[in-house]
Amino acid sequence: MHFDAANLLPILPEIAVLLTAAIVLVVDLYIDERHREVIHGLTLIGLVVAIALTGVVGGGATELVFAGNVVRDPLADLLKGAILVVSLLVFIYARPWLRDRGMLVGEFYMLGLFSILGMLVMVAANSFVTVYLGLELLALSLYALVAFDRDSSRGAEAAMKYFVLGALGSGMLLYGISMVYGATGSVEFGAVAEALATQGMENKVLVFGLVFMVIGIGFKFGAVPFHMWLPDVYEGAPTPVVLLLGSAPKIAAFGLAIRLLVDGLGSLQADWQGMLLILAVLSIGLGNVVAIAQRNIKRMLAYSTISHVGFIFLGLLAGTEQGYAAAMFYTITYAVMATGAFGILIILSRKGFDAERIEDLKGLNERDSWYAAMMALVMFSMAGVPPLVGFMGKLLVLEAVVRIGFVWLAVVAVIFSIIGAFYYLRVVRYIYFDKPEEDAPALASSGGVRVAMSLNGLALLALGVFPATLLALCQSVFGA
Repeated sequence: MHFDAANLLPILPEIAVLLTAAIVLVVDLYIDERHREVIHGLTLIGLVVAIALTGVVGGGATELVFAGNVVRDPLADLLKGAILVVSLLVFIYARPWLRDRGMLVGEFYMLGLFSILGMLVMVAANSFVTVYLGLELLALSLYALVAFDRDSSRGAEAAMKYFVLGALGSGMLLYGISMVYGATGSVEFGAVAEALATQGMENKVLVFGLVFMVIGIGFKFGAVPFHMWLPDVYEGAPTPVVLLLGSAPKIAAFGLAIRLLVDGLGSLQADWQGMLLILAVLSIGLGNVVAIAQRNIKRMLAYSTISHVGFIFLGLLAGTEQGYAAAMFYTITYAVMATGAFGILIILSRKGFDAERIEDLKGLNERDSWYAAMMALVMFSMAGVPPLVGFMGKLLVLEAVVRIGFVWLAVVAVIFSIIGAFYYLRVVRYIYFDKPEEDAPALASSGGVRVAMSLNGLALLALGVFPATLLALCQSVFGA
């Protein structure tokens, strides 16, 4: 393979993120404690440049580079943009928390940037090898970040659980990939899809390969019954890490699912549809029911994540362009909601105290009515209350499911969503109708955090009232 500069154009956003990580690593060596904010600034600049480059190199016809291993298409453009914007918010929210605890160090930013790089590689992959490369880069960075607070035994425990189960999930996925490679003789999605179209499901090795791949995807999303790690990791990891872990990687996991199941194994849709159906029903059911029993808000949000993953799977299993577009809309807007929810928890935390119990949100309205309103918007949106974007997302996914004749599935999803509304509204009740605890200090937050949080909360309202722009983008990706 000869080196061609034209190969580099479609991956400019990735190059920007990689350079930022390298610069942060080097700069960190030469600056003392007092000037650590420089690293934060460099990271934000790097991400903004990456977002700009995504816009510049995006659009136009699909391009294949690096011998067909990397693709730049509308799907990659939109998912990269979403991942980078969400990550930008993550770093803005994380800074005060890290600073208060003396953890504002280059390593956090470097690992964060490498995880973002992994996500970008995942969504731009056009072969099983590239997908796996991005997946491992993301996973290894996140394992290290979960154990980032080395004095926290809970963090170490969470990281061990995440590492063992994550390795298991990666192994399953890789096993599935190797079987598909054995059956089709190729790792490139286009070639695999062609081989499948000719030989269909006669090959039993393919059936096994597909099963293991779906299990791997289930692990990465945290769908039931592969959700064991999610609540423990959310509870044990430092809040800024959970903020990163619970938002952008979901968008990357969606990219992973589309690349593997639709681009690669699209002709086996009838076979993976049933598997995703089981995962979706279990996730929506278990996620919403178990979340009610949680007193720790991070665990509650973990189970709520599981139920949202069920909805994303509903869109995917529809197997139609409309379903994929709805699932994509849901995934992107869910990432924005999750960022807002954990962002508020970080704002409520201060030196020596982490907002982890639902009771920690008591009387937030009296302490800071604007943040209270933003958290209420996030909770209502997650519950699917119109006119917020959570309602729109659920509606689009359910419509896609009904169109393929699975009315019973939509009914089940709606019933569990109604059950799920309880624990979101309970949080709103604590915020507005309970008195704050006596010793609750005023919320300190910088202007940057406040602006970011306002944009985050109001985006949920704006996207709910005017979903057309984002929805049109999602639909244009799949030609719906």
